[in-house]
Amino acid sequence: MKAMVLKSPGALGQEEVERPLIKDGTTLVRITHSGVCGTDLKIYQGGIPVNYPRIMGHEMIGEVVEIGGESGIHTGSRVIIDPVFYCGHCYQCHRSQESLCPNGYILGRDQDGGFSDYLRVPSDAVFPLPDNINGQVAPLIQVLTTAVHAQRLVKIFPSEAVLVLGLGVAGQLHVQLAKARGAYPVIGITRSPQRRALAEKLGADFTLAPDENVKDHLLELTNGIGADVVIETVGALPMLANAVDYARIGGRLLLFGIYTGHEANLPFYDLYFKELALINARAARREDFPSSIAMVSQGQVQLDSMVSHVLPLIELDRAIEMLAERDDQRMKVILDHVA
Repeated sequence: MKAMVLKSPGALGQEEVERPLIKDGTTLVRITHSGVCGTDLKIYQGGIPVNYPRIMGHEMIGEVVEIGGESGIHTGSRVIIDPVFYCGHCYQCHRSQESLCPNGYILGRDQDGGFSDYLRVPSDAVFPLPDNINGQVAPLIQVLTTAVHAQRLVKIFPSEAVLVLGLGVAGQLHVQLAKARGAYPVIGITRSPQRRALAEKLGADFTLAPDENVKDHLLELTNGIGADVVIETVGALPMLANAVDYARIGGRLLLFGIYTGHEANLPFYDLYFKELALINARAARREDFPSSIAMVSQGQVQLDSMVSHVLPLIELDRAIEMLAERDDQRMKVILDHVA
């Protein structure tokens, strides 16, 4: 089978690799579409270390072609794959924190992932997709599961003020989820007029540019209190400092972006004085997949408008380069494996 193989940082190309053999308790999926995200970019650049050679890709859907043993899913079924695996025996697993399992792994990072023709996975990691979910947007459901997991941790309640820093794909998903949980007002922050317009279309009550006196507008919109929850989706440490500033006393910060820096100037006294809760989210749990699929199928979360480019798998390097460029027109890039 063909796969896009990363030999070292920046060295990516198509190669012929061995098609995985089915084993008992596993399912072989022919990958039809996959998504490219910031994690792939950081692996490609060497910011996230992996063992080489590595086939990246952790957002993928496809068609079941073979099943080893008993399974509730049949051959020919369209499925999405959970890329996070765990041992089931450690302390974290026994405390229902499987996504934090120290013995676990993530496809596309710790083991070969979905930028290939076929992928073999444990059968309990595949979830059927309804026919009304388009294959070209379905890989985004994996991203949605991580946002669902994060908001379950931060516990957003109706009528709470939620501020979302960054309105890329993750930010747009958090806007929609916060609205679905009854938050008000939901405020999005980005310098991009296009992304502000999209957020408002998807449910944001207000959007602002970073240079529009955000703090003053926020206090005006929240009766002088500040945001109950600030969701930081960019992964930039200066944005974390802003999140501390925008949160109300006793508020919560959801750190959804991935920070790779080691030093930053942060308002530590304000963090202490406000008694802020910092909540970090990593990956998702299996239980987040059925609910995320249902929300998309029922129209509670819109994905179509977040897909800006669809490219063939062979153009993965171009797709990754697009992520490294600052382009307000670019949102989610999807790879079509059968194009």
